[in-house]
Amino acid sequence: MPGDRKARVCLGRFSGARGLKGEVRIKTFTAQPQSIADYGPLEDETGARSFELSNVKPAKDGVVAIVRGVTTREQAEALKGIELYVDRDTLPETGDDTTYYHADLIGLVAVSEDGAALGKIIAVQNYGAGDLLEVRPATGGATVLVPFTEAVVPDIDQEAGWLLMIPPEGVFEP
Repeated sequence: MPGDRKARVCLGRFSGARGLKGEVRIKTFTAQPQSIADYGPLEDETGARSFELSNVKPAKDGVVAIVRGVTTREQAEALKGIELYVDRDTLPETGDDTTYYHADLIGLVAVSEDGAALGKIIAVQNYGAGDLLEVRPATGGATVLVPFTEAVVPDIDQEAGWLLMIPPEGVFEP
């Protein structure tokens, strides 16, 4: 997105240690849990720390892996809660016009049918019933959640930096 720092995608989060020799548990956000290691070294949110995974095996709620340089349970426990990121451009394209990475949507401006700016997408949430776009209204105030469905968002132009939004009645009204 123009003016933004490079888009990054969170692929997982360290969730704890397994065993005594430094293996870590990772909750993955990838379609195939073991593919978390397919994108090369992962970084923390700031990009200051890098993590190289090996021996990735499926486990309940994610995977178990070895992190290069982590050899004790204490070191593995110290990683708990750290989210694992890659640059968006290292991920494969989705292959169709109706599938998006969250990072592709964050930062887009939501516009109404008459072209007025409704707000900016700041996050994509999912509480179990489908994706919701979190929008910071152009008029200010608290953010609002809008269903990410074809009826509400019938058109997206990533290159231009906007999406057409037909929100449910009253969502952007005080």
